[in-house]
Amino acid sequence: EMDISTVSRVCKGKYVETDYGVFELKYFFNEGMETDEGDALSTLRIKDRLKEIIESENPRKPYSDDKLGKMLNDEGIPIARRTVAKYREQLDIPVARLRRSI
Repeated sequence: EMDISTVSRVCKGKYVETDYGVFELKYFFNEGMETDEGDALSTLRIKDRLKEIIESENPRKPYSDDKLGKMLNDEGIPIARRTVAKYREQLDIPVARLRRSI
């Protein structure tokens, strides 16, 4: 088994030419983490779940990043509030106070 930092260093600055264009090698890798049960979980799946939670929230009382993090942790996804904020920003979802509807 290889450490992720080793793979990252090897891939840095490397490109692959395909029939669909030239891609940075890291494009083909997906970051991820493990659930409390030890199952692999991709960053994309975590972002999808985060988006689902936000889309189903009460628009009058949107969840804070802290609350979203606690909800994901309750589902077995160990994630920090700062990571929730980073993923939310990458999804172009505004902070709770800007999501609030009257």
